[in-house]
Amino acid sequence: MARRGSYAKGVARREEILESALDVIGRRGYQNASLKQIAEVVGVTPAALLHYFGSKEELFTEVLRTRDQHDLMAPQPSDPADAKAAFIDVIRHNTEVPGVVELFSRLSVDAVDPAHPAHQYFLDRSERLRESIADAFDRDEARRATLEPDAMARVIQAVADGLQIQWMIDPTVDMPGIIEALMDVLYPPAPKV
Repeated sequence: MARRGSYAKGVARREEILESALDVIGRRGYQNASLKQIAEVVGVTPAALLHYFGSKEELFTEVLRTRDQHDLMAPQPSDPADAKAAFIDVIRHNTEVPGVVELFSRLSVDAVDPAHPAHQYFLDRSERLRESIADAFDRDEARRATLEPDAMARVIQAVADGLQIQWMIDPTVDMPGIIEALMDVLYPPAPKV
């Protein structure tokens, strides 16, 4: 029985570490978020962090998974217009957490290496995102998007990822506005009756 209690405490501590790391990275940025700083916020040593996560890369990969869970907690809208608005809301939220955007962008480059701890995370996340976009815009049988749903999802994902880099270099870049304009071109709004 004690084993279950220890396991539950370990799971709770791991979640606390992830939430704290997400907060530290969101506020201080990826480059300023050391294991030592995250450990101090949680009240453990950097070695204790590595007890729960084998490496800094594994910790940061799990931070991104935690961020995704926060972003995806709302039910996925079935109406294409609502799905578009929800996606743009996530992009708008990203402008409030530049450190997390930087973490995502840097880890995505490192994860090109199949041996990197985040490689599978990015493969899975990309597939889920494309499926979500394609499914939302494929439901409206009265109107069809300019491109096939999978191609449209890839274009939207590529532009969103690229805009994040442009935005990190120049914070005046209007990521949500540009994505909304692109989606309006790829999937024009229904004509007003």
